Amino acid sequence: MSTDTSPLLPAVHEFLSAPKQLLIDGAWVDAADGRTFATLNPATEEELVQVARGSAVDVDRAVAAARRAFESPSPWSRMTPRDRSHLLWRIGDLIEAHADEFAQLESLDNGKRVEAARDGDVATAAELFRYFAGWATKMEGTTIPMSVPGREFHAYTRREALGVVAGIVPWNFPLLMACFKIVPAITAGNTVILKPAEQTPLTALRLGQLLLDAGVPAGVVNIVPGFGDAGAALVEHRGVDKVAFTGSTEVGKKIAAAAAGNLKKVSLELGGKAPNIIFADADIDAAIAGAVLGGYFNEGQCCVNGSRLYVQREVFDRVIEGVAAAARAITVGDGFADGASMGPLVSQEQHEKVLGYIRGAVADGATLAAGSADAAFDRGYFVHPTLITGVTEEMAVQTDEIFGPVVTAIPFDTEDEVVAAANNTVYGLAAGVWSRDLGTAHRVGAKLRAGTVWLNTWHADDVTLPRGGFKQSGWGRELGSFGLDDYTELKTVIAELR
Repeated sequence: MSTDTSPLLPAVHEFLSAPKQLLIDGAWVDAADGRTFATLNPATEEELVQVARGSAVDVDRAVAAARRAFESPSPWSRMTPRDRSHLLWRIGDLIEAHADEFAQLESLDNGKRVEAARDGDVATAAELFRYFAGWATKMEGTTIPMSVPGREFHAYTRREALGVVAGIVPWNFPLLMACFKIVPAITAGNTVILKPAEQTPLTALRLGQLLLDAGVPAGVVNIVPGFGDAGAALVEHRGVDKVAFTGSTEVGKKIAAAAAGNLKKVSLELGGKAPNIIFADADIDAAIAGAVLGGYFNEGQCCVNGSRLYVQREVFDRVIEGVAAAARAITVGDGFADGASMGPLVSQEQHEKVLGYIRGAVADGATLAAGSADAAFDRGYFVHPTLITGVTEEMAVQTDEIFGPVVTAIPFDTEDEVVAAANNTVYGLAAGVWSRDLGTAHRVGAKLRAGTVWLNTWHADDVTLPRGGFKQSGWGRELGSFGLDDYTELKTVIAELR
């Protein structure tokens, strides 16, 4: 295990030493009942800080603040699209200016490597604000001709903000997922209550201070850390107009049911179990590298990771040997440590869950081509990157979303066979195909039931692209121009010309 050799920035020390409160109506406040909870460093299992624990009472306060900030004649309702655009760009610049601070906080709270947090999560968060800054002035309607004999009309459409948006985000990309909810919502003129995951609240709270520093009016963005009861209160609240959730399919179903109370709009990015298909004619070295990235990226804690590897039989042994060798070469260690290429999982619960799936697969007769069913170290939530062969389609390790550095591999013979196997899942978030024959790649890609399909690559992405899932992987799309639609209402206006 690599050890922590990097000092914390003074700004990080300062942030950790200050009280961690709720952000409601532009002010930092304690929870109404005074409760707090600990957030831990998953590399050391040590407490980082106590965080105010929001409850239904705090959710009421936050919703009321968000409603006041949204309704005319509030400062936010009077802000022009150009002013919102400038504000969003300013926030992106501030995130970039504090990139090292955000990266260290993310690594402390989530476990991921500091470099990965800075160059991936934080950089993308800044780019999100800049990209959507351009959309603030381009939310346009259309004019539509009407055909009514003997009468003349002028008809047009408007895109208008929904109102109060609840954003509930997971722990695998804490800052980035917070921005996924906040940025399009405020671009469209909505107000927000964000509930970060209880495992990883720190960068969301730091972002809240930065938003205030940038000039976001009071009540426009409220942040309420807490547990499932706070999330449930948000989802059920009659003052919330939309819930935007990223997380498990199980919780997504509960949100969809609870939102029926006032028929609030819901967008859901849920679980995945992505198939990664390698044909014999692929560039095998590139496909092996892609399978490693697709399987073990972000400690395996990524809903679009290629956790189900399907390899055409004639190259199966070669691919398995290559992926296994690469997995064994990954250095597991503290996210601050020099030379570490994979950090810990986020929590003890996740650690036990992932090891349980590996042990279950071995008990069912599968073989570990790489990795281990034992914890990597005595301290911290570390798991060895694992590759499992001898798997059947019925095994839990093959059907369930594990959310850890675990890849299963199964050989196939024909295109029809692998397409059927790949689609044999309740999920449909992502998929991939590797073949030098572009006809094969595009044909198979078109048959895969997934919201994102990569051809001869994996994890290629951009903030301009929509993302979302088929089947039980969710409702709606995030990011790109499509991402604004779910945060607006379409109004039709008809005027008779006399």
